[in-house]
Amino acid sequence: MNLAKTTTPNSDSDGAKENRQLIDALRRSKLFRNYEQVFSEATGLPLTLRPVDYWQLEHQGKKHQNPFCAMLAERPATLAVCLRAHQDIIDHTGLIPHTVTCPFGLTETAVPVKLGGQIVGYLRIGQVLRHTPAKSESTKVSRELERGGVRFTGEIRKAWEKTPLIPPEKYNAIVRLLSFFAEQLSGLSNQLMMEKNNAEPPLVLRARDYIDKHKTEELSLTDVAKAAGASVFHFCKVFHKATGLKFTDYVARVRLEDARTRLLNPNLRISEIAYDVGFQSLTQFNRTFKRVFGQSPTEFRARLPSHKRPGKAA
Repeated sequence: MNLAKTTTPNSDSDGAKENRQLIDALRRSKLFRNYEQVFSEATGLPLTLRPVDYWQLEHQGKKHQNPFCAMLAERPATLAVCLRAHQDIIDHTGLIPHTVTCPFGLTETAVPVKLGGQIVGYLRIGQVLRHTPAKSESTKVSRELERGGVRFTGEIRKAWEKTPLIPPEKYNAIVRLLSFFAEQLSGLSNQLMMEKNNAEPPLVLRARDYIDKHKTEELSLTDVAKAAGASVFHFCKVFHKATGLKFTDYVARVRLEDARTRLLNPNLRISEIAYDVGFQSLTQFNRTFKRVFGQSPTEFRARLPSHKRPGKAA
């Protein structure tokens, strides 16, 4: 039975978004940062914490990333093989750790991190050799690389031969240590979720969600209060206390954050962005943007790196 698929949400769901936010909070925690540093120093291996729907290579850009895997990631054909192995480990990791060996002979393990009984992410380690490779194994690696149009010679062979060698007993012990750490992270995830739920009244959470989904449309105070399940008077009082902002100011900030992201695209005109994010006039958009961010949209674009600047900003 594939326990991972029975306990993880659809990647497009609101639950998946909450999982990503929770994993981000765990990665920023002092507990994880300290453990990651000590773990990498002690083992020489990269340690990552990812949400369940993370589809990229696990250790891309990490300090101790396997150089052989880094080379494979630069080639579409071999990258595809790595991503299939990545998906395999996710598909078969249930409530206990799961270890796989990729077609290139490297071993990696995923250790689940839970919120209650639900898997929200994985601790991942790798990639290592668990025994000195025999000639037949290097031949198999060579054959697999050739399928992707890559010769097993020169730098790529040297990189594979430099892969950390960790005997099975030691590797299994490392996985057990990670399992203990995963339990600590699971406890912290429960604490963080309780703090989040207690930090804001349910009506504020419902209002935030409604505003986020309808931010490009006309938003009336009455409609949002109704969606939150409160009278206009009670909603205004509770919402201002929880967010520190009046309703109109909060909506403007949500739209402005969206606009600021869109301004990074040089192919979008400022006037087009203003209306797309929900402002009724360009003048209102420019004035509000400058009041909140201390600069006009045009000035914001002018300060972007030159390769992101548009030819025409309005």
